[in-house]
Amino acid sequence: MFKTRLLSGILLVIIALVTVVTGGALLFGVLLLISLIGMTELYKVFGIEKKAPGIMGYIFAVLYYGLLYFTPQLPGEAVTWFMMLFMAYLICQMAVLVFAYPKYNTQQIFAAFFGVFYVAVMLSYIYQTRLLEGGVFTVWLVFICAWGCDTCAYCVGMLIGKHKMAPVLSPKKSVEGAVGGIVGAALIGVLYALAINHWGSAGASAVEYAVIGAAGGAISQIGDLAASAIKRYHNIKDYGKLIPGHGGILDRFDSVIFTAPIIYYLAVLL
Repeated sequence: MFKTRLLSGILLVIIALVTVVTGGALLFGVLLLISLIGMTELYKVFGIEKKAPGIMGYIFAVLYYGLLYFTPQLPGEAVTWFMMLFMAYLICQMAVLVFAYPKYNTQQIFAAFFGVFYVAVMLSYIYQTRLLEGGVFTVWLVFICAWGCDTCAYCVGMLIGKHKMAPVLSPKKSVEGAVGGIVGAALIGVLYALAINHWGSAGASAVEYAVIGAAGGAISQIGDLAASAIKRYHNIKDYGKLIPGHGGILDRFDSVIFTAPIIYYLAVLL
């Protein structure tokens, strides 16, 4: 099991390196594919992956990505177009609820609407971060914060963890581990800033990267627990089996989903 998990992890890192470094259409296409797979995993939990609410979700996720791809050419109109898209999506989902009544319940309709935001929109911030000035460096903070915090939290929790953070939801997670994860993500952010300044002449601020690391690390833990909460409510162990040893897309990217938009907006603000 450990060997399988390790090999899968190495393969994921290689794919991330190739797609993120290349950026552009390749990163855009890979994120769209990952988003659609992740949405399918979520929709399976609610039994709508092949039904009207789910199909509507896939269509609007593709439309969202298409709009995102062309908004650099329409900067002044971007907000209007996105608002129109999501209002249309809400109306379409409610139309499915009304005209197919009582085939689908409100939970399924809300899950379909939620899935586009939770998976497709939030993951798209990896692509949007890559588009920023200096994004080739900044975008890696998404993964550093999420996976770095997770690793540090696990190690600190194993060593000194005593106080349960969410005893019912995730009994193995501790307050000490959570704090260690946040501090660890901040330290990794500082080391990363020093590294890209030295080898990449990035001109990154170690203090800013520490702040981003800490904030991203804290949010990533909420993302991890949120994904766990959904699984607990529906009595499932993993969202899927796509990644051997890790589960599905949502099992591996649960913390990244929450971290990506935070990194984007902190990078813009700082």
